[in-house]
Amino acid sequence: MARGMRKGLTSYGDQEFSLFLRKVFIKAMGYSDDALDRPIVGITNTYSDFNPCHGNVPSLIESAKRGVMLAGGLPMVFPTITIHESFAHPTSMFLRNLMAMDTEEMIRAQPMDSVIVIGGCDKTLPAQIMAAASADLPSIVLPVGPMVVGHHRGEVLGACTDCRRMWSSHRAGDIDGDEIEIINARLAPSVGTCMVMGTASTMACLTEAMGLSLPYTAAVPATHAERRRLAEATGKRATEMAVSNTPRPSALITEDSIHNAMVVLQSIGGSTNGVVHLAAIAGRAGIKFDLGAFDRLGRTVPVLLNLKPSGQHYMEHFHHAGGLPRLMRELRDLLKLDAPVVGGSTVGDVIEQAEDVPNQDVIRTREKPLKPQGAMAVLHGNLAPRGAVIKQSAASKELMVHTGRAVVFDSVQDLTERIDSPDLDVKAEDVLVLRNAGPKGAPGMPEAGYLPIPRKLAREGVKDMVRISDARMSGTAFGTIVLHITPESAVGGPLALVRNGDKIHLDVPNRSIALQVDAAELERRAEALAPVRTMAKRGYAKLYVDTVLQADEGCDFEFLVEDPRAT
Repeated sequence: MARGMRKGLTSYGDQEFSLFLRKVFIKAMGYSDDALDRPIVGITNTYSDFNPCHGNVPSLIESAKRGVMLAGGLPMVFPTITIHESFAHPTSMFLRNLMAMDTEEMIRAQPMDSVIVIGGCDKTLPAQIMAAASADLPSIVLPVGPMVVGHHRGEVLGACTDCRRMWSSHRAGDIDGDEIEIINARLAPSVGTCMVMGTASTMACLTEAMGLSLPYTAAVPATHAERRRLAEATGKRATEMAVSNTPRPSALITEDSIHNAMVVLQSIGGSTNGVVHLAAIAGRAGIKFDLGAFDRLGRTVPVLLNLKPSGQHYMEHFHHAGGLPRLMRELRDLLKLDAPVVGGSTVGDVIEQAEDVPNQDVIRTREKPLKPQGAMAVLHGNLAPRGAVIKQSAASKELMVHTGRAVVFDSVQDLTERIDSPDLDVKAEDVLVLRNAGPKGAPGMPEAGYLPIPRKLAREGVKDMVRISDARMSGTAFGTIVLHITPESAVGGPLALVRNGDKIHLDVPNRSIALQVDAAELERRAEALAPVRTMAKRGYAKLYVDTVLQADEGCDFEFLVEDPRAT
């Protein structure tokens, strides 16, 4: 098998000439024959001025390169697409599959014996892991790490749970325009990903839980020296993997590791986005993601991590409390302990070495959980035949069983235009409904599921309402919010049939979401539905709308899901 510079030669009809030409050009960079004879470790560069979460990537690359060279390898850095949640139009989710395709093809196209993928902001880690699973080259993940906390008037703040809380207070008139600008400069005081249990932190935790990154990489802050030492250790390990050609993602992304990720996702109060991304990663590995199994785990796995938005603390506190290995040790009886990890041992080995930190309240014990059940529940009913998700750990207890009148918004644009109208017919006990915000309908399944409380209700002191949609929600958000309703309204899902004034019944304990309209009436409405037209006529947008799957299947492209190793 070809290795190093001989790997994946460009086709000129003469392989020796292809190698000769490759070396001609690479020597223009000043490389010696000694360097070019070493195992090659590719390192993805996801730095961008548009991605402040990845602001420490250059330093991580330098540290990873040092680790590679200390172990006798040759580091080769190459760029890929990078995505920041707040700088991607129309949504970062719309571009996740494009990043996965770009990363996979660059791994395949360029000569490398192993690869380090560096990512953080919400969709980058899942995109990179999807790519690694499909390319199946020895791969190791290096998360960028969370930012440190901010402060305002003696209060600890963090992006972006407190972004939403503070903005809601501003909408309600409790914080004026001058103060909200001051707060704006204090919510994200350093580079790195959100320091609450949003999607970025969730995916870093799931990555470590699946054994795809070294222990403790999920929680060490982006600005800490330990993050750079972990990058160096990642480089060393990547070189060992380049030499041994193991482990490959196919040995790490298994039914056992997906199970462990499910357990961790429920116990950390993770982002609902984690469900979509985990389904996509499983799909790339030829594994069917079982929403039913995930829901059953949610009934037995407690939330042990006391982090916002489900709890009180932040990611740096999680790190100081012992990080993910310490949390997983509390869950040892629920985990597949023999699952291998990229460092060469097993999950069981890693968690037995976890540090015990006394007098901390971040990682709870099984005897004193933050919540007795897991973070998420999967709902079914005539509104969600293939399922919907609610983050029950961040919802209001009094709304867990609720019946209310539907107030319907036909699109994100409709929501934007009418939600704050003084003429909006809405009461606190109503159910806000957003449709045409799914994978195809938006397109891109925006994080619009966190429908704002209508301004006139916010000013009356209303903090939460039942909200349902086929959209997604940021993992940083709090509220009684039903998401990922599948199938989405744009493909004829039942959400398209809801009318203003219809009664909707939510029953989280019984895992039900139901439209209280008789079946005959729903059938009449379905027959009268006009087909949804897409404006995507060309390019990536057309590819996306034509081939994207529904939320329960991970929103991957249908032609990428089949495990390429099976053919």
